[in-house]
Amino acid sequence: MHPDFWLQRWSENRIGFHQDAPTPLLMEHWPGLGLPGGTRIFVPLAGKSLDMLWLAAQGYRVLGVELSRQAVEAFFDEHGSTPERRESRHGFHYTAGPIELIQGDAFDLDAEALAGCEGVFDRAALIALPPDLRRRYVHELYARLPSGCRGLLVTLEYPPHEKAGPPFPVGEDEVRDLYGRDWTVELLERRDILDSQPGFVTEGVTSLETVAYRLQRR
Repeated sequence: MHPDFWLQRWSENRIGFHQDAPTPLLMEHWPGLGLPGGTRIFVPLAGKSLDMLWLAAQGYRVLGVELSRQAVEAFFDEHGSTPERRESRHGFHYTAGPIELIQGDAFDLDAEALAGCEGVFDRAALIALPPDLRRRYVHELYARLPSGCRGLLVTLEYPPHEKAGPPFPVGEDEVRDLYGRDWTVELLERRDILDSQPGFVTEGVTSLETVAYRLQRR
């Protein structure tokens, strides 16, 4: 999926994937990871997610990466922050308080950039990618996170023939196949959300579940 696809979605404000509240499964299951305050949490394909604010409010430091400059600047503007800005080989870094957003390509982040990230939260990244990119994403980007890193992965499951992604459905078997080489995977919860997603119903989707997994890097 070409980067221009996402840049166009942001420029046209077609961002149905953006939530106007923190992810319920994040708030319910994150404490169970047992990560101490001050831990740096990686949020890939971050957009202007309110999940980053929630994590910061719990005492964590957040490192997000987002391709769209519009999304990054909107995040800080909408919450009254004036970030400091610098450039590195990874992109443009915007930092305000405990939140740092890199405007750049997530695949350009190396192990050095992610070395301090002992946690990861992925709600909208894996499911935003088609199958070939999902494998590259996990085997390249996740492989650069440090040993012992703990995280929460949130996916969607729906009949794939009923809707063209993104977001794409990613079943449990695929999650275990993608992550099983380097990560332990624990299914935490499967939740029916079809009634709260009228857009999916309009497109003809007959069942929709969101699924939370605990991850730990070996």
